[in-house]
Amino acid sequence: MMRGPRNWAVAVRKPDGQIAQVARTIDPLAARHWTLRLPIVRGVVALGESLSIGFRALSVSANYAVGEGVAEGAEPEEIGRWTLFFSFAVAIGFAVMLFKVGPALLADQLPIRNGIWFVLVEGLIRVSVFVAYLALLSVIPSLKRVFQYHAAEHKAINAYEAGEELTPEITQRYSLIHPRCGTAFLLWVMVVSIFVFALFGRPAWYWLVVTRIALLPVIAGVAYELIRFAGKHADNRVLMTVLAPGLWLQRLTTREPSLDKLEVSIRALREVLDQEGGLTAADRRVEVMA
Repeated sequence: MMRGPRNWAVAVRKPDGQIAQVARTIDPLAARHWTLRLPIVRGVVALGESLSIGFRALSVSANYAVGEGVAEGAEPEEIGRWTLFFSFAVAIGFAVMLFKVGPALLADQLPIRNGIWFVLVEGLIRVSVFVAYLALLSVIPSLKRVFQYHAAEHKAINAYEAGEELTPEITQRYSLIHPRCGTAFLLWVMVVSIFVFALFGRPAWYWLVVTRIALLPVIAGVAYELIRFAGKHADNRVLMTVLAPGLWLQRLTTREPSLDKLEVSIRALREVLDQEGGLTAADRRVEVMA
């Protein structure tokens, strides 16, 4: 799955071995009003759009993968609006409970009076739960293929941004780590949370739940700005050192891909570039959606 400024595309290896791709245009919310392009606000908007596109891409790829409801030469149907809304609610609810509210309530059971220490312990619990969750996913055999495609996306993006010819053999030489990956973004959401929640100390349990949910958009917006800045200064060694933990974490969600998987990621990237009409070297900004 690849996304450009105005288009996104998904490529799928069908059961017969052929590669199918679907491209869709994007009507960015940020283009409709200047307030949606303000720092932090634009991060929240971009996150919502990315989640929406991600669910749509999953529905397309799933239909192609199982070969159901796709006539010869036709494109598969996308997920319906209400199904998309329900998927949103379930996914966001699960993430908030597991990574935000859960660690806060768990820390609240500990005999910690100092507000700063409470927030630090809560943050440690939150990061530990997140890392353990990814580690658990990484040992599930059926997800190995998913992580290989994740790495294939990163390699294709890295090769493209380096100005290389997009072939599986050349792309294979590039890193499976990318500074704008969603995995790094999630880690920084948790790190930023520590600083934001430190302002509230240790409130009563009900305010604990309210602040962890209500401030999530602000925290996500700040984390987005960090990742965005890192993507523009990937050659800065000091910055990359600071962001290193987020890059290391990608080792849990990526696996070395085979050439056939790189071929699929390149097809999606080429489709986006074709739809965008080609991007100049200064505009080599294709977002990884994985």
